Formats: sequence, structure tokens, C-alpha cells
Amino acid sequence: MDFRYQDPYPIQKDDTVYKKLTSDYVKVEKLGEREILTIDPKGLELLAEEAMADVSFMLRSSHLESLRRIIDDPEATDNDRFVAYNLLQNAAVAAEGALPSCQDTGTAIVMGKKGENVYTGVEDGEYLSKGIFNTYQKRNLRYSQVVPLTMFDEKNSGSNLPAQIDIYAKKGDYYEFLFLTKGGGSANKTFLYQKTKSLLNEKSLEEFVKERISDLGTAACPPYHLALVIGGTSAEANLAAVKKASAKYYDHLPTEGNEAGQAFRDLEWEAKVQKICQESAIGAQFGGKYLTHDVRVIRLPRHAASCPVGMGVSCSADRNIKGKITKEGIFLEQLEQDPKRFLPDTPPHLEEAVEINLNKPMPEILAELSKYPIKTRLKLNGTLIVARDIAHAKIKEIIDSGKPMPEYFKNHPIYYAGPAKTPEGMASGSFGPTTAGRMDVYVDEFQSHGGSMIMLAKGNRSKDVTNACHKYGGFYLGSIGGPAAILAKDNIVSVDVVDFPELGMEAVRKIEVKDFPAFIISDDKGNDFFANLAH
Repeated sequence: MDFRYQDPYPIQKDDTVYKKLTSDYVKVEKLGEREILTIDPKGLELLAEEAMADVSFMLRSSHLESLRRIIDDPEATDNDRFVAYNLLQNAAVAAEGALPSCQDTGTAIVMGKKGENVYTGVEDGEYLSKGIFNTYQKRNLRYSQVVPLTMFDEKNSGSNLPAQIDIYAKKGDYYEFLFLTKGGGSANKTFLYQKTKSLLNEKSLEEFVKERISDLGTAACPPYHLALVIGGTSAEANLAAVKKASAKYYDHLPTEGNEAGQAFRDLEWEAKVQKICQESAIGAQFGGKYLTHDVRVIRLPRHAASCPVGMGVSCSADRNIKGKITKEGIFLEQLEQDPKRFLPDTPPHLEEAVEINLNKPMPEILAELSKYPIKTRLKLNGTLIVARDIAHAKIKEIIDSGKPMPEYFKNHPIYYAGPAKTPEGMASGSFGPTTAGRMDVYVDEFQSHGGSMIMLAKGNRSKDVTNACHKYGGFYLGSIGGPAAILAKDNIVSVDVVDFPELGMEAVRKIEVKDFPAFIISDDKGNDFFANLAH
């Protein structure tokens, strides 16, 4: 057999619309017969800084068009339209540049492909990191990175560094980039399944997909851009392809394979998986057709004894942006600056929400909620206590030491969230809900002590939570995952730290809310919205 080299991922074109940031920081120099693109490292810093700023406040026009299609689709449920409309409103608020689209402003990820005729003379990751650092210092973003001091002791880095930076070598005299910010919700919904050849037939693959779609749930803020990658020369190659495919980086791959093993998109299976997602009826968070906007299915070569299958999503905060440096200058993908143009003239029609006064004694609030069935839409007014992962662990330490649970955990509903920085002159930074499932392990014990009787967060939860609410008379209320900016602007009146201030964004806070939107998901009678949906 003759030797044949195949580009593993032969992207056939790039139709990205770029804006030019500057002509500075680049020059072409001769080295013998070669022309070398010399980049001043300050250009790397500028590009990373601008990319992280744009992607935190703006989205691609194509993503916003997908949201508008949900509103216009006669087959969409009222809940689908309600979520899509809120997400478009949120995009319009975020584009103003003060409140980021999501409170979880993510892990900063940079993928670069550096041409052989590109010279910087530095450790590129250092200057890209400095640009990321600048944006997180200057803008109203959240520091989410926790660094280990020992195996069990951690602290917030205070800068959102370290970033994940992967740089590859390629031919040519230009430098191309994909920048992402990946929040914990969508990162936690990345799955690797080690399968075998037995999966690779029509019936088995379809059954597998139907089974695994339920693993996604709604915790990562659908509607999703879903990526399914089958094969891979290694598990890590598979998952790297999942991330890039979910960011639409591989949209222009070929649509058929070849004997040299090129990656390709399988359009037939993309349509099949999209149909499976629609028929799941999970919908855009609260039931319906739109669990996914779209699906990308990528087929890769594999070792004969291994068939890795990866699944992952880009969530409603679809934060991906391309950049490039050429001899003409430094360029960044143009994101949508006017999301308002995608909003309909009138909001989708919905039945009036039930108003709940959270400033009543806890037994009275529970009695009021008990009057309504699951799926009831609510408007919450009054006091919430904000606590998430580390705060819950601290409260458990208090209980385990024999001390009583703090009264604030008993007297008020608990909102699982952690805010971004507060813009000057505003009551709150972006402040949407975090994934409820991470706190499931605490619910039974906390409710047995009279705390966490009403919980507010996003996503589906375990049967243990449903059982605890039934046993102790509690409720889990679902909030829309995604519209963190509009919640901060329209629904959060004040924010005060009440405990563990040293935890930064993980500190316990008291917030006052008005007309805060929510749905009854799990009630005191053992009902669970998502369990009912699955059946």
C-alpha cells in the first residue's frame, strides 16, 4: 500500500464574518526565501482580551435566529416560547455591555493553530492568559476557578485563571483561534461512553441515543447545540472533537468518509438524533419540542478494540468566538450587536402566573404552594437566601459538629446561585440559577432539620429530592436557566452577604426579589415534573 497522509479534520471553508481590531502588532520579515509573520506578543494579549469581552456579552446571530424560530414555530409549546423569549430578552440586556449573558462566566478556553511561518518569540499562553486576566479584572465577570492547595484544601484564584490553552502547529503564515467560555453546567453534561463495534448498527445506535438523551436533562440550560462524536483514535481525541463540534467549529467538514480516515459529518444521523430529542418532550427546560436547536454528528476512525462515543452541548450561553492574526492585522469574529431585532413585537401569550409572597412565615408559604399542581408558573416576591456548593458543605459541617442549622436556612427559600460582579449603580450582577443536582445529597438531611424547605434552581433532580419533599413537605421550584442578565436588571432588588464572606461568589447572601419567574417542579405530594415527563 502506498503512503497517504490525511488531514484528520479537513475543514473545507470558513465563512465566518470577521471585524478588524487593528493593523498594529504584525509585520512581515524575510528569513532567507521565507516570509515570516512576526507578531508582537501584545497582539495576542489584545486579541484574547477582546475575544473574552465580546463572547461574555454577545452571541452569534445564528444562535439568536434559532431562538426566534422557536417563538414562531406553531408546534412549540407555550413553555418553549416562554424560555426562548426570555433568552432573547436576556441577550438584549447583555449586549448593552454591563451584565454578562450568564452569571457563570466560565472557564476561559483557547484553541490556537499556529502556522509554521508565524513567530512570536514568547510563551504564547502567557500573553493569551494576560488578555483573559485583563477582561476578567475590568468587566463584571465572575471568578469561578478554584485552585488546589492540598488534595482537599482549595481557594478561589481571584482572577478566573488558569485558562485552558491548547496550541497546535500547522502550515502557513497565519494564526487562527477558537475562544470559548465554558460554564460548569454545560461542562458537567459532557459524557464519554466506551462502547464496541456492537453499537455500530442502525438499531443499536438509535436505542443508545434514546437512552442517553435523558442523561442530558435540563441542568445545562437548553435549548442545546448538541454534539455526538462516534469513534476517535483515543478518548481524549473524541472529547476534544465533541467540544469543537458543539461550537460549530466542524460545520464545514466533509459529509462522507474515505479510506484514509477523514472525519466527517453524518447529516442523516444528525436529522435522526434531532428527531429523537424533539420526541423526548423534555423541551426548552419545561417540556416541549426544543431540547436542542440542532445536532452535529461526527464520525471518526477508531482502534478496532475500542469505540469511544462522546456527547456534549453548547448551552443557551453559546459562547464561542473565532479570531485570527494575518499579515493584514488582528481579526475577531463579529457577534450580534443588536439582539433586540430578533424579539417579536408582542411577547408569547401565557396564562397569568401565581404570585407568592416569600416574606410570610415558612409554614404559610408552604401551605400556599401546596394549593397548586406541578408546572404552575409563579412570580416570587420577597426574600431568598442564596447558597451553593461550598456554602452547603459549610452548613453540613455546622450540623455535624452538633450546632444548630442557621435560622436563615429555615426561614427563607434557598436559591442555588453565585453572582457575577455588580456593575456600578446597579443592585446586582448577573445572577441566574446554578444546577440543582449538585446539592441533591444535602436535601434530606437539611429538610429533617427544617431547612431547605423551598429550593429554587435550574434543572432536573434525583428521586431522593422528590422523596424528601414528600416526606418533609418541601418544594423544589425551577427557574429558567440562562437569563442571568435580565434577572439582575428586572427581578433582583437588593443583595447582601450574610455569612461566609471569605467564600467570594460562594458566600451566603440574602436577596430581595420582585416578580421572579419560577415553576413548581417537585411538590409535597411526591410529584415531580421531570419524572412525569420521562414517562
